[in-house]
Amino acid sequence: MTAPQTIDPERPGGILPVVVHLAFAFDVGDEINLDAARELIQGELGRLPRRKRTPESIGYRPAPVRLPIDPGGLRLPGEVVMTGVPRAELTLFDFGAVSLAIEFPLAASPEALSDLAGRLSDMAPLNEAAYRLLEPWIERLKSAVFDFSFSPMTEEYIVFHLPERRPRWLEDHADWIAGLVRLETEPLSETEVAEATRLSLRYTPSDLVVLDWAAGFVADVDCADTLEVIDFANVQLLEYRHIDDRLDDRLEAAYRLIRPDRRRSLVRGWNTHGVAVRQVRELEIEAAGLFERVDNALKLIGDHYLSRVFELASGRFHLRGWQQSIRRKLETVGDVYDLLIQQAGGHRMEALEITVVLLITVEILLALLKH
Repeated sequence: MTAPQTIDPERPGGILPVVVHLAFAFDVGDEINLDAARELIQGELGRLPRRKRTPESIGYRPAPVRLPIDPGGLRLPGEVVMTGVPRAELTLFDFGAVSLAIEFPLAASPEALSDLAGRLSDMAPLNEAAYRLLEPWIERLKSAVFDFSFSPMTEEYIVFHLPERRPRWLEDHADWIAGLVRLETEPLSETEVAEATRLSLRYTPSDLVVLDWAAGFVADVDCADTLEVIDFANVQLLEYRHIDDRLDDRLEAAYRLIRPDRRRSLVRGWNTHGVAVRQVRELEIEAAGLFERVDNALKLIGDHYLSRVFELASGRFHLRGWQQSIRRKLETVGDVYDLLIQQAGGHRMEALEITVVLLITVEILLALLKH
């Protein structure tokens, strides 16, 4: 596309070239067979975009499957001036996640961009549209997904990308950038501006990455790798939430099985504990395996800049907090498993004692009958 001439954001009426990058993450099941999925949707193996500085060893393991798709009815809210055709890409990860990334090339004044940011604070309509857009594709992938379940749980992230470099982005336009990443149209206090722009990063004096919880700001020309790392952090957040939610549900069910019930027969108790032990053990293996796959899917050791971008996103998305929560719950699962084993052993001892008492009673009765 031919970008309009860039004018300083502080000058009234100035027009900026902008790409609004929307990322949506969904979970469709426990695992995706990428080879089968690639054949079903005629996709290609996705590689991490790289600059000259990026070592060849850095990338996804295993490589996800990617496919450009028609963004269909997805539109940005309000009146926007498009300078090109929106592009959408579908990405499938082996751990059961699906990412949809859409880019909208625009020409907008700083005021219009701030207005758009405010409208994007309600992402529900776009989430629903993204869900509908993916439904037919996910339906085609069913046979390649183990334990298929198209979860309503989603994560979305917005990046306002200005494809240019200039010095003093943050120093001169902190208030405006803070409003964008907070999706706020009203002026923010100095404290909020400082907090919104606290996690920022530069590779050169004239580029900038600022990330907040709901949105980010990237000013750079060649930054496909940066955007992809941010998108992957968004996918990781969804999977951590999904694992944590499943652990909560299954642990609650396990606790109900452990809870003593005097009305439960002894035989029913044996069967219940057998089921509970199996379910908890399966949960522990499944959650631990999924957690490791998600955590190890993209390693950025060797590219210090991309590692710092990911750390920036991790900080804003509280990924370490989710990791710690999952680890604590996995430890709890282990404790529950041990408790169930102990209770099952107790039931076996009770059954053995009852059997011995019954045998002695029968022997006594037989002896009395003989005499």
